[in-house]
Amino acid sequence: DVQLQASGGGSVQAGGSLRLSCVGYGLTLDDFGIGWFRQAPGKEREWVSYIESRVISTSYADSAKGRFTISSDIDKNTVYLQMNSLKVEDTAVYYCAKGIFLRATMEEYEYSHWGQGTQVTVSS
Repeated sequence: DVQLQASGGGSVQAGGSLRLSCVGYGLTLDDFGIGWFRQAPGKEREWVSYIESRVISTSYADSAKGRFTISSDIDKNTVYLQMNSLKVEDTAVYYCAKGIFLRATMEEYEYSHWGQGTQVTVSS
């Protein structure tokens, strides 16, 4: 079975950092684009970032630019989301998912095999 497993969430104070991990099982992440999304309480899920490791292509939502960095470790079959200068408004459940097509997109329907999510809580 193809699965993505997200982890690394936690509780931090504003200004702190966290690194999220997305490990792939049953697939080679390097063959696909991988996206990170988040869903805050009472809000719709929103796209955060995207990576195509093979061509070293990355994209970010405006809310993530300059603070978040997406990267990958091919040997570990893992995509990371390094989050710095965290804000209270970054509080959400973060999900990783596999892109169906090889293109950066913020549309949820262009992703599959969603991971289970990892909670990030930022306090003031």
